[in-house]
Amino acid sequence: MTAHSFALVPAAYVLLRREGTEGRTEVLLQQRANTGYRDGHWSAGAAGHIERGETSRAAAVREAREELGVQVDPADLQLLTVMQRTDGTDDPVEQRVDWFWAADRWEGTPRILEPQKCSGLAWFPLAQLPAPVVPHEELVLRSVREGVLGLDTVWGPMR
Repeated sequence: MTAHSFALVPAAYVLLRREGTEGRTEVLLQQRANTGYRDGHWSAGAAGHIERGETSRAAAVREAREELGVQVDPADLQLLTVMQRTDGTDDPVEQRVDWFWAADRWEGTPRILEPQKCSGLAWFPLAQLPAPVVPHEELVLRSVREGVLGLDTVWGPMR
């Protein structure tokens, strides 16, 4: 048996949801800019790496505050899925684990607090997402829309 050494990179994503026109669920998305990863793509309203000693739920609350200026009560976060991702090689050097949270309640008005990383912020109906969306996040959003989301999602060539 060969031992594999890799880095595990954990992240928390926050999808703020609201009831939009005609009773359609809308989600808040940000447009990435100047990050070096999928710039110009739409992504979760808030997301970021989980810090040492922090839970995924605590990271979601922190990211919503830091990136959007809103306060989410930890009890108001609903876990949508946990996604395992790899860099796609046969001998992965990096593994990612992403917690996707949704919140239907928060305090404050969402706004861009990191303009150096975000060029837009807008509400979109789940049934009419903008293009392009970061691919692994689009999978989650599409699954939420279709009601087929499980708590264990895999992205990339996992065995």
